[in-house]
Amino acid sequence: MAWIILFAVFFILIAFDMIVLHKKDEKVSHKKAAIETAFWVSFAMLFSFAVFYFYKTGMVISAHGIQPGEAVTKYLTGYLIELSLSVDNLFVIATIFASQKVPMKYQHRVLFWGIIGAIVMRALMIFFGIALMEKFEWITYVFGVFLLYTAFSMLKHEGDEHHEDEKFKFIKKYFKVTKNFHAEHFWIIENGKRVFTPLFIALIMIEFTDVIFALDSIPAILAVTTERFIVFSSNIFAILGLRSMYFFLANMLEKFHYLKYSIFAILVFVSIKLLLLHTEFIKLLPSWFSLTFIGVALLMGVLVSVNKIATDADDDLKD
Repeated sequence: MAWIILFAVFFILIAFDMIVLHKKDEKVSHKKAAIETAFWVSFAMLFSFAVFYFYKTGMVISAHGIQPGEAVTKYLTGYLIELSLSVDNLFVIATIFASQKVPMKYQHRVLFWGIIGAIVMRALMIFFGIALMEKFEWITYVFGVFLLYTAFSMLKHEGDEHHEDEKFKFIKKYFKVTKNFHAEHFWIIENGKRVFTPLFIALIMIEFTDVIFALDSIPAILAVTTERFIVFSSNIFAILGLRSMYFFLANMLEKFHYLKYSIFAILVFVSIKLLLLHTEFIKLLPSWFSLTFIGVALLMGVLVSVNKIATDADDDLKD
C-alpha cells in the first residue's frame, strides 16, 4: 500500500508540475525558481512523516527491523546525500545547455523529460544494487573503493572544464539533427523523414550524464540503508526538486565553489562507511550521526562560499 501511495504522489506531483507550474514553455524567473525549490524541499521534508507512519503501521515491512524514527533519519540522510551529489550534476547540465545553445524558455521541458527518464533508470539501478549487496557481501567493498576513487578524482580534476559537446559528438553521427530549434519540439518531419532538433540532443546528453552520476549517488545512499522504500523515495524527491534548484542556482553555481569540498567530504565519509559496513564499529554508530555529518558538511560549504562571495564583493568596492 505504501508503494502505491508513493507512486500516486509522484504522478500527482508530475501532473501538478505540467498543468499548473509550467503549463507554457517560458523562461523561469529567479523568484519562481526559489519558490518552487522551497516547495519541493518542503514536500520532501513533509514526506518524512509519511515514512514514519508507514513503518509504524507496518505498511512498509522493514527487511532489517528498523524502527519508525530510524527510518525517518535514514530517509532524510538519503535525501541530503542525493541532493548534495546533484550539485555536480547541475554544473554539467549548465554546460550541456550552453554547448547546445538551448534557450532558457525550453530548458525546463528538457529537464522535465530528462528527470522522468532518470527516475526509471534510478529505480532499476537501486533494485539491482540492493540485490547485489544482499547476495554478495564483498560488493560493498567494490562500491566503497569506487566512491573513494570518485572523491579524489573530483578534486584532481577540479579545475578542468567540462567539454560535454566533445564527449557527445558521437550522438550526432547516429542522429540526423537540424541546425535550428523548432519551438519546444524534440523532432520534426522533414521531407518525409524524422529529423531531431538540438533539444533532443541536449535531452540525450542529460540522460547519459545522469546515469554516470547515479553510479556515485546510488552506492552512497546504499551505505546508509538498503531499505528499498527509503532509498527509492529519497531519490525520487531529490530528483523532482533538481529542476527548480537548477534554475534557482543557474547564475550562482560558479560562486559556490567550496561546495565541491563538502561533496568530497560526503563521498569520503560514505565510502568509509561502505568499506567498514560489516564491522562492529559501524554498527555502533547511531543513524543520526550520518545525517549530522552530511548536514554540517553542506552547511560549512555554503557558509564558506557565501563568505568568499562577500569578501570578493568588498574587494571590488575597494577597487
